[in-house]
Amino acid sequence: MSPNSWICLQPSNATQTTLSLDNRGLAYGDGFFTTMGVIDGQILWLDYHQQRLVSHATALQLQLDSQLLLAMLKIHAKQLQQGMLKLIITRAEQEVRGYGYTPNIGGGSACEIWLKSSPMAITIARSLPLADGQFIPLQPTASAICLSSQIACLPPTLAGLKSLNRLDNVLASGELQAIKAKTLADTIKPSIAEGLLRDISGHWVEGTMSNVFYQLVEEPVAKSSNRPHSQNNSNSNYLTQGQWYTPSMAQSGVAGVMRQVIIDTLSTSNNPVIIRSLQDEDLPHLSQLFFCNALRGIMPMSSLRLLSGEVVSFEAI
Repeated sequence: MSPNSWICLQPSNATQTTLSLDNRGLAYGDGFFTTMGVIDGQILWLDYHQQRLVSHATALQLQLDSQLLLAMLKIHAKQLQQGMLKLIITRAEQEVRGYGYTPNIGGGSACEIWLKSSPMAITIARSLPLADGQFIPLQPTASAICLSSQIACLPPTLAGLKSLNRLDNVLASGELQAIKAKTLADTIKPSIAEGLLRDISGHWVEGTMSNVFYQLVEEPVAKSSNRPHSQNNSNSNYLTQGQWYTPSMAQSGVAGVMRQVIIDTLSTSNNPVIIRSLQDEDLPHLSQLFFCNALRGIMPMSSLRLLSGEVVSFEAI
């Protein structure tokens, strides 16, 4: 497999580099994707990516042999050694005209599976060790900004899925890139790494390419079941000191792999993650904030610039 090229894994007899203009992912966004980091020939968080494959195929009524697919992905990861595997799964072309589709015998629709293998360095500035011997990359501290772009609220069957319908994230990322370009020449300002996004109901939900976790200085304005916590966050116990919250993915956003890893990691700690909405009135009371995704791990923030221009600063880790 040539670097940075796409191949079709299913159907196996497909022309390797030919995508039909009738592909339903292209025409309707009818499908989903996942992006996997690879180090030393091993796919990071493989079990969690498998959970995504199964849950998304079920939600979109696609027939998918996850075990067979994982076996193929492991072969490509071994060949890649270090880099990124991007997997796109779409519903196969249908005889039904328009949006409609018909399930195969046994339920679900056949699908097309496309894979791109990209050699690249997986940056690991520092790492947080986990009890099972794995680790989460911890990136250098940067800054974040609240964006004016908003993401869609979705019905329960689609909320949280990493579907191919990502136009709201595209526009939000464009806004963030424009802001970065304006501040690029200013060496005094901290590096802007990510933008915080609201959904159309006004709740702050996630970053342009990541999920968000936060801590609060005091009792939050909105009701929640949070507990008193210490603000002592050293590198070794960054995740385990203090009460972390993360917004719900029940009506908007993408339920990311790293988000679930962190929730599961802290589930048996003294302070399990609490699912709690993040609202405008909470932002001045933030004491810690980080974004996360499966490729970069945890991206801690030193500050967050609000829409008003006010800057909320966080303690150094």
